[in-house]
Amino acid sequence: MIEHMRNHARSPKDVVIVMYPETQSLDFIGPLEVFAGAQRLIEATGRTEPGYRITLASPDGAPIRTSSGVGVLPDTSIAEAPKNIDTLIVAGGDGSKDASKDQRLLDWIRTVAPHTRRVTSVCTGAFVLAATGLLDGRRATTHWASAARLAKLYPSVAVDPEPIYVRDGNIWTSAGVTAGMDMALALVEEDLDRDAALAIARRFVMFLRRPGNQSQFSATLAAQEPEHEPLREVQRYVVEHVADDLTVETLAERAHMSPRNFARAFRAETGITPGRYVERVRLEAARRELEDTSQPIATVAAACGFGTAETMRRAFLRALGVAPAEYRRRYHPAGARDATVAA
Repeated sequence: MIEHMRNHARSPKDVVIVMYPETQSLDFIGPLEVFAGAQRLIEATGRTEPGYRITLASPDGAPIRTSSGVGVLPDTSIAEAPKNIDTLIVAGGDGSKDASKDQRLLDWIRTVAPHTRRVTSVCTGAFVLAATGLLDGRRATTHWASAARLAKLYPSVAVDPEPIYVRDGNIWTSAGVTAGMDMALALVEEDLDRDAALAIARRFVMFLRRPGNQSQFSATLAAQEPEHEPLREVQRYVVEHVADDLTVETLAERAHMSPRNFARAFRAETGITPGRYVERVRLEAARRELEDTSQPIATVAAACGFGTAETMRRAFLRALGVAPAEYRRRYHPAGARDATVAA
């Protein structure tokens, strides 16, 4: 009897990944590889935690063709999927528009969700979850290019376009493609520990998982390209002279405009204020320095135009929800620490 209970306790956790025609292949392959990597790690190290049993399920169990044209044979249909699902992952892709109208799929998700420990989506898989009503009143994310559409179609969902993944209770949503792997690593870390997640991340040359509230896109991609050359030249100047005086007055002078007109034109053409753009560029530069060098945090802050370590710390917490020292601990390949400045 005791042996039976021990075996039951070590029964693998069922991870069911839902796919459908025109699914983005990396949306299901990425998380699948992370959980498979976790299973290999458990087996190789003799860990006592339950492992994972991964099932690919489509609405009818028939072969599907992904958005890139690759044919995939699911393990089963949703009707024949494991009954005691631990983690449900709904992939995204071009087919999410049709999938979010598939009542058979939506009803099945609504039925299994209350009995599932974690319900998650990758990229535009959030549209499928939103269509079931599971995201109502919750904070969620999706690929930044689809966030506005998700918010418009489902106004009861608090859509945040910036984080790479969001957890609200037992429901997790992630941005596109590789963000699904970051989310899967966070799920594995929750089940096992940080060392296990780190080992898996290193295997995939990811170093460490990115925190969920890290922005989906770079400063230069986040801002629209201005139509007029003087403003484009200002953008280039900011990127190339990140430590210089980058006040509105200084940038306006480079654009041969008054500060007021420059600020108004810059925001109209890029979608953000000059100050916000400068801070994003400096954050991006500082993140690279923290990832690639072992320079003291105070030195990085000065080199990237923040002036002081405390100013940079506030900017990191405001934008990324993590202090520079913790960011370096997570992302520097050697796990470098700055013992000089606590931040």
